[in-house]
Amino acid sequence: MAPKYKAPRGTQDVLPQDSWRWQRLEAAFREVCRRYAYREIRTPVFEETELFARGVGEGTELVHKQMYTFQDRGGRSLTLRAEGTAPVVRAFLEHNLGATGGTQKLYYICPIFRYERPQAGRYRQHHQLGVEAIGSPGPEIDAEVIALYHDFLAEVGLEGAVTHLSSIGCPKCRPALSQALRDFFAPHVSEMCEFCRARYETNPLRILDCKVPHDVELRKGAPSALDHLCDECREHFDGVRAALDALDVEYEVDPTIVRGLDYYTRTAFEVIHPGLGAKDVIMGGGRYDGLAEMLGGKPTPGIGFGSGIERLLLVVESSAVGRTFPCPPALDVYVAAASPEARVPAAALAAELRRAGLSADLDHTGRSLKAQMREAARMEARFAALLGEDELRGDVVTLRDMDSGEQEKVARAELAARLRTETA
Repeated sequence: MAPKYKAPRGTQDVLPQDSWRWQRLEAAFREVCRRYAYREIRTPVFEETELFARGVGEGTELVHKQMYTFQDRGGRSLTLRAEGTAPVVRAFLEHNLGATGGTQKLYYICPIFRYERPQAGRYRQHHQLGVEAIGSPGPEIDAEVIALYHDFLAEVGLEGAVTHLSSIGCPKCRPALSQALRDFFAPHVSEMCEFCRARYETNPLRILDCKVPHDVELRKGAPSALDHLCDECREHFDGVRAALDALDVEYEVDPTIVRGLDYYTRTAFEVIHPGLGAKDVIMGGGRYDGLAEMLGGKPTPGIGFGSGIERLLLVVESSAVGRTFPCPPALDVYVAAASPEARVPAAALAAELRRAGLSADLDHTGRSLKAQMREAARMEARFAALLGEDELRGDVVTLRDMDSGEQEKVARAELAARLRTETA
């Protein structure tokens, strides 16, 4: 009989046999963030719609087509988290996190919601890990953010990723670039998609971020942002490159990189991996020095990145590291009851072992001892602790090594210490 309900289109269930891969990635990311002194921040899963409309940009495809927006019972317009940066900056401003001065170094791991066509590694509910460094205008922090991601990939064991680096300028040098782009695209405006026709008037730089194949062809040979940088932006870009060289982080200068959201300025970067084929971007980020002011705060520089967990997992599984990716830890001990009278003592023994720091499980359905031992093998338990009438009378446990099949009697009072030694 087919199930009545299924997960909504563009979503997925992460099942127990797969969740350990997620845990491994998240643990590696948390560890690298700890080394770099980044602290976790958790923002609500929904925000006021205006936060994304102002921060991301009214004319962007994300705001216009991809956001999950609804009205609550009070008539307020709310939107499920559509990207990670604007909520973090909102929290930074609301809670005055910059009051102590210096740079606030934050990271997050969270779901993102976008209504777009589902594809490999891209879901309507997907998950991102990312960092935001708020408060420093210098190029050194840009290099640190990129280096952190490289160290994360190394922690996971993933090789072959390449960083592409560029600069998209600032409000001072952007007008000259915008005019050059308008001049370049003027003969082709009528051929563009409806969004690029609007972008031509409001922000022609975003035409370079369009994914429509025909528009991708139209932009070949378009003016480069790197050719229109003001002196300050050129100096900043040179500083980022020098800092990356000092940190021994390899990169390629790629003038075609733009970021699709309005709040980006200066440094823009992507990390790509051939394991994803044509859709090869596994991380994107950049500097957003104007976002805090756009959201009602005082001018505050910032930089960050976001990286999709699902896409990262696809790369891991298609690469050599996927074959050696750590397996979920085996169960330390399965407590098996050899008789009905042993079921309650077996539950008490399992609880005792868990309090001693060991992973333990047992049967809850009244299965035979033979079936319990099959379950212990299926769960890849290191040991089985058997309790029957003889063990209960002697206050002992029959401890079986599930690999060798050897077994021996162990005093119950000594069992936890013995298991800790054997499973260390």
